[in-house]
Amino acid sequence: MSTDPFRGRVAVITGGGGGIGSALARAFAARGARVALADVDPEAAARVAKELEAGGAEAVPFAVDVTDRADVHHLADAVCERFGGVHIVCNNAGVAVGGEMWSAPMEDWEYTMAVNFWGVLYGVQAFVPRILEHGEGGHVVNTASMAGLTGMSFLGMYCASKFAVVGLTESLSRELRGRGVGVSVLCPMIVQTERRKAAQAAPDAAPPPMRGGVIQADEVAGKVVRAIDSGELYILTHPEQREILSRRAARIDAAFGDDAA
Repeated sequence: MSTDPFRGRVAVITGGGGGIGSALARAFAARGARVALADVDPEAAARVAKELEAGGAEAVPFAVDVTDRADVHHLADAVCERFGGVHIVCNNAGVAVGGEMWSAPMEDWEYTMAVNFWGVLYGVQAFVPRILEHGEGGHVVNTASMAGLTGMSFLGMYCASKFAVVGLTESLSRELRGRGVGVSVLCPMIVQTERRKAAQAAPDAAPPPMRGGVIQADEVAGKVVRAIDSGELYILTHPEQREILSRRAARIDAAFGDDAA
């Protein structure tokens, strides 16, 4: 097996039918990876697979509901049966639901957590053991958001789910340290993508409360490729994030007061 983290290896991407997911698929295929595109919208996944195949890549679409644990495990079985194994997993499917936390319907809370958090956890549970078993190394990328690093008004549901993804990924990185499997958490701000009606479109079309410059999905995918190459844990996409996160860190530091001495 090549030591290149992409050439000849198998990459699974949830939310692969559009947005950041399809951009990741293009970037990985350009590096020689074989791609499994999982999406709740099978037609969208099939369109991306057809596009990649036209460029000479090996790509297969799969219809998957990431809120269904059995469905995600069936995906793992199907990918390994089709390709013989898996090396890169991008738990990327997600939704953004806004509203006041105290008045939002519980159905919105449950749906947001089911897609954004449980979907990521199911992906970790289904694929990490398989990567460890073959011993060829690999990488896990979990898509969170800038909303997983700082609280935002009227995005409490989304923030809660994405903070959970960040914490899960940081812990996963520690647990997999020294075992040949890299881990990254992608925390984008606003990304320009096509808008899709699919329930699990990639979480890259942020609601109005998130402010900042707009970048293209392919640029985000390039940052993910570089993070996998270099083994980076955090993948940040916008220069504005530095000031926002610095202010948050300063507020936390100031909370120690005189005790800090």
